[in-house]
Formats: sequence, C-alpha cells, structure tokens
Amino acid sequence: MDHEVRITLRLPADLHEWLVAQAKSARRSLNSELVYRLEGERVSAKADNESP
Repeated sequence: MDHEVRITLRLPADLHEWLVAQAKSARRSLNSELVYRLEGERVSAKADNESP
C-alpha cells in the first residue's frame, strides 16, 4: 500500500459486534479485519471480471 487514507465509517451495532468478534478470533485489529475482508472481496471481484 503506497499510502493510507482515513475514513469515518458508520456500521450497524450488530455488524460491528460481529466484526470485532471475527477480528478477535483471527487475532487481528478491527481495522486489519476490515482491510483483510475488503482485499479478499477485491481479489474475488477481479477474478469474476476476468473470467469469460
């Protein structure tokens, strides 16, 4: 990553709680969990766009 950008993100409380739990079980910070999941989606979307 060349640089980082800060954003403000509003989440429903139940989604936030779930993400915090997922991050904790993976021993990641909430921020790292969000980046991990978004990167996974980006890779998936790229693969979908490249398939015939």
